Amino acid sequence: MQPRIPTHTQSLPSRTYLFAPIHALLVRFAPTNDRRVFEIGCGNGAMAFELSKKGFSVTGVDPSTASIALANKEFPQISLHLGSAYDELASIYGRFPIVLSLEVVEHLYDPRAFARSAFDLLLPGGKSILSTPYHGYWKNLAIALFHRFDRHDGPLWDHGHIKFWSERTLTSLLVEAGFAPPTFLHVGRAIPAFAKSMIAVARKPASLCGKEDP
Repeated sequence: MQPRIPTHTQSLPSRTYLFAPIHALLVRFAPTNDRRVFEIGCGNGAMAFELSKKGFSVTGVDPSTASIALANKEFPQISLHLGSAYDELASIYGRFPIVLSLEVVEHLYDPRAFARSAFDLLLPGGKSILSTPYHGYWKNLAIALFHRFDRHDGPLWDHGHIKFWSERTLTSLLVEAGFAPPTFLHVGRAIPAFAKSMIAVARKPASLCGKEDP
C-alpha cells in the first residue's frame, strides 16, 4: 500500500517569504534558454502563477483533488495536474532543468521516494530547490524554553509535519538519492539560527559512474 500523502487546499503562509529567495535562485540557476520548472506539491498553484509572471514555464503536481481543481480554475494557462512524488513523474512529464518543492518533504511518510522522483525529473546537471521548516540547536532550544512545541509541532493538524529535518539529515537524504551535497539558505527571519525555513539547493551530476546520464 502506498504511503498516504497530505492534501492542501490553501497556499501556505510561508510561500510569501519564500517567493523572493526562490525567484532569486531560479534566476541564478535556470538556463536562459530553458526556463522550465517542475513543482512537486504545487498546492493551489499560487507559487506556479507567481513564477509564470516572471517568465518561467511551470509544470506541477499535487495529490489534492480540491487544490488542483482550484488551480485549474484560477490558472488554466498553467500545466498543473493531480499527482504526487510517489508517481513515475519523469516517465509522464519528462525531465527539467529545475525541480522545485516547497514545504512538502516534512509531510511525507516516504521521503526517499520523494528524493528519487526529484532526481529522476532532473536533466543532467539540473538543480533541485526544496524548502522545509528549519530545525537547529538554538531554534529548538528556544522552542523548548518557551514551551512552544505543541504549537510548533501541531499534533492535531491532520496530515501535518511528521518529519523534522536538519541540514545534516536532509543532506543525507539527497546524497543517498544521487545528488551532490546541497548548499543551504536560511529564510524567514533576520537571524539565521532562528529561520522559519531552510532552502536546499542540490545538483544532479552531469554524469553518473563516468557515463553521461541518458
